[in-house]
Amino acid sequence: MISTAQSKTLLGLGSSELERWAVTQGQSAFRGRQLHDWLYAKGARDLQEITVLPKSWRASLQDSGVSIGRLKEQDRRVAADATTKLLLATDDGETLETVGIPTDQRLTVCVSSQVGCPMACRFCATGKGGLQRSLYTHEIVAQVLSVREVMQRRPSHVVFMGMGEPLLNIEAVLDSIRCLNDDLGIGQRRITVSTVGVPRTLPKLAELAMERLGRAQFTLAVSLHAPNQTLREELIPTAHAYPYDALLDDCRHYLAITGRRVSFEYILLGGLNDHAAHAEELADRVGGFQSHVNLIAYNPIEEEEFQRPTRDRIEGFRRVLEGRGVAVSLRASRGLDQDAACGQLRRSRQ
Repeated sequence: MISTAQSKTLLGLGSSELERWAVTQGQSAFRGRQLHDWLYAKGARDLQEITVLPKSWRASLQDSGVSIGRLKEQDRRVAADATTKLLLATDDGETLETVGIPTDQRLTVCVSSQVGCPMACRFCATGKGGLQRSLYTHEIVAQVLSVREVMQRRPSHVVFMGMGEPLLNIEAVLDSIRCLNDDLGIGQRRITVSTVGVPRTLPKLAELAMERLGRAQFTLAVSLHAPNQTLREELIPTAHAYPYDALLDDCRHYLAITGRRVSFEYILLGGLNDHAAHAEELADRVGGFQSHVNLIAYNPIEEEEFQRPTRDRIEGFRRVLEGRGVAVSLRASRGLDQDAACGQLRRSRQ
């Protein structure tokens, strides 16, 4: 059944759901299969495009307020490395960002889970404007379809690393993962959910994923960004409610339930958290943990005076972690010439 909370939108519904819904509309079940093909394989934006459906039924659906649920493109920025950022508008006039990050082997879509964000991380442009609302399932899925359409290429990976805190919108995030997996054919192991940490939600995420999806094979990425509680609170004000040790304990609980290792995100801020001593302290905290550390060089934003770390600091930090036996990687910076950091395009338009 179409959720009234999603204003009678079809996007996000699976094949069997669409079949059952078509029957409730007095149509044959195969009409639901046709809808599924046009929604996901063909990427229809409007019901009137689906010419295989009876014209009278399309008119009736439109009159009753049923829609596909696609988002409208308001702006587009393409960087020299082909990274493409889209500013998309919702039906209620809110705007959100999504980014397509291409390489020769893959196309990763960075999706938003909320309009704005309440976590107020100092290094993130999104948090400067606060939270407007959480996104519905169809609004998350629509971001992936928009990138596919604009870049004319099938997305291979999805990361929930755009605007918003995914763990404050768990239901829609899990529903969208189900849709991305079943309806768009993107395997769970190619999907990453990134969180800065919300108290008592990681075990809930694990349990709900097992219940809703039958398994939890997506990657959980926890944003630490500091090796201790004091520095973490300086960078992430909401961290005062979530002690460092409690966060790591919840990560261990998540691992025990799902069997999936946790990835720790660490933004390197020049001169602030990128010293060798910070790397040693971080290794003490996550060493022996079934985990992986992903280092990210800071993308500057106008509102803060944080600096991008030097290449020597980045490499030195990585060497310390590797020397301590911590699995570590460095995320390549993309789209720097088009302000690709989360929230920058939206804020510039506002």
